[in-house]
Amino acid sequence: MSSVEWEEDDPFEEQRDKIENPMKRLFLAYGRDYLPQVTVGILASVFARLLDLLPPLMLGIAIDAVFYEDAPFSEQIPLVLLPDAWLPTGQTEQFWFTIAVIGGAFGIGAAFHWIRNWGFNAFAQNIQHDVRTDTYDKMQRLNMEFFSDKQTGEMMSILSNDVNRLERFLNDGMNSLFRLSVMVVGIGVLLFWINWQLALVALLPVPIIGGFTYIFIKTIQPKYAEVRSSVGKMNSRLENNLGGIQVIKSSNTEPYESDRVDDVSMDYFDANWDAIKTRIKFFPGLRVLAGIGFVVTFIVGGLWVFQDAPPGPFTGDLSVGMFVVFILYTQRFIWPMAQFGQIINMYQRARASSARIFGLMDEPSRLAEDPDAEDLVVGDGDVVYDDVSFGYDEETIVSDIDFEVEGGETLALVGPTGAGKSTVLKLLLRMYDVDEGSIRIDGQDVRDVTLKSLRRSIGYVGQSSYLFYGTIRENITYGTFEATDEEVREAARAAEAHEFIENLPDGYDTMVGERGVKLSGGQRQRVTIARAVLKDPDLLILDEATSDVDTETEMLIQRSLDRLTADRTTFAIAHRLSTIKDADTILVLEGGEVVERGTHEELLDNGGLYAHLWGVQAGEIDELPQEFIDRAQERTARLIENAESDDD
Repeated sequence: MSSVEWEEDDPFEEQRDKIENPMKRLFLAYGRDYLPQVTVGILASVFARLLDLLPPLMLGIAIDAVFYEDAPFSEQIPLVLLPDAWLPTGQTEQFWFTIAVIGGAFGIGAAFHWIRNWGFNAFAQNIQHDVRTDTYDKMQRLNMEFFSDKQTGEMMSILSNDVNRLERFLNDGMNSLFRLSVMVVGIGVLLFWINWQLALVALLPVPIIGGFTYIFIKTIQPKYAEVRSSVGKMNSRLENNLGGIQVIKSSNTEPYESDRVDDVSMDYFDANWDAIKTRIKFFPGLRVLAGIGFVVTFIVGGLWVFQDAPPGPFTGDLSVGMFVVFILYTQRFIWPMAQFGQIINMYQRARASSARIFGLMDEPSRLAEDPDAEDLVVGDGDVVYDDVSFGYDEETIVSDIDFEVEGGETLALVGPTGAGKSTVLKLLLRMYDVDEGSIRIDGQDVRDVTLKSLRRSIGYVGQSSYLFYGTIRENITYGTFEATDEEVREAARAAEAHEFIENLPDGYDTMVGERGVKLSGGQRQRVTIARAVLKDPDLLILDEATSDVDTETEMLIQRSLDRLTADRTTFAIAHRLSTIKDADTILVLEGGEVVERGTHEELLDNGGLYAHLWGVQAGEIDELPQEFIDRAQERTARLIENAESDDD
């Protein structure tokens, strides 16, 4: 896949492109809180590297003073800062003094290295933690429209891979940056101090290395953005397939899915290999430039030592000891210059990741909560939908929905798949905000009350009966964490769940596994009903709560629901019409609009869509009008087309 195609396919491209200077924002938004840690790390890095420069220098001094006896310690350049009385004069004393200084430099330097690592690791780990938790907190507060466009794997890629890449730069990258900066500056100063003429020779490759690095930055930056995009796409495919492994096996489509994984993996391979090819050309090139500088310095300095100053601008003497120091420092100077490319490499990766992270953080939400909003106060539980319309991506989902439910009544919504039933009730929960009209609970517009109080007042039992990894008790008390053991048991009894829970190996402390995979569908559903019972909400939403269970289990669940809905304003969505035939009012939706309303008997007598749907479930297919069958075929074809376009 080409880079252009990747950019068009990147679900976070729009957010990412809006972020300017993401690394600056990272440091300003998160680095300030941990300035003491990074300051300690920087200072320790400076002292550690300065001490690292001392052994080579002492070696050169010892060569001239101890072995060649060309110059005593008192005449050596860095030791003029020490009183002469502190400096030994005898050859043996100078030898042991050199060993003591070198040993002390290594010992004290090791302590500073430990402090440096502590400072940078504390800085990086704290920022990584804050960024991940803030990103997750922002993500979970986005409205559902955002999640309908993004796959789980893509968001996991940001929360895991991208955040971890930031930690690598903040720790290893910044650590290396200050370490190498101190080395370059410190060695540069010492080289000019020892012999400024030879220092100019050693520094000749530096401008070329700088230009080479600039070209690398401009080339690699868009390539890393493509790599991050491809990782998100690949994670989405893997997450999707692992979640649907049962369907894959039962459909015998392993080869087909292997090909699809191969496609996204190859897309990642192509994007990553493109970046790798640029990187593996850059670093050997830097080493060649650094090596040329080292060789030239060795030639000029070597000739200087045994043939006096070379012809040209060079003057003065160069001792053997100082030449050795110069060679050791030149190597330490040139290689760090080359290693700056590694830091830039980490920086560009971190920059691409931080752009994706802040792009997600800056994702606007259609839900705007008034900071002065008051809590919802539910009295009778009357609910009014007043000419409600909603849509997204320029597509109308529901239009002109208008009805009223009195407190304690049950309203059922039925209709073909895709008619907008679930969307109508998600608007009540403010998963989305209406585009037109209003929704009121006891006269209070749901947009004018706090989200917390609104959703606290509404219980939801869905078709998926999602359970978290943990114990039965933890899943029942989810959202009502302060509940006592007795309250949990009472809720389970009301949900017809207590008996089967008691028969589990560890009762209420039984671990149910990820998504409750250790329980049957009916058992999971009854646990979610117990969760709703424990919450004791003022209003209740039942979204096809018995659609995935057998008839016997449905009977048990229906008994639970009957208790739960008693004297409570209830909204029910059902494909099995027998479960809602006793509702006070039934709304029939088609194409996002209310096409019929009334009681079960009234709708059957009307002979419209509801009566035809009832006939389908009663097995009276031969008696259905052709118009109904044609419309059903059109709806099915439209759903298949939409599913295929979403999959592409």
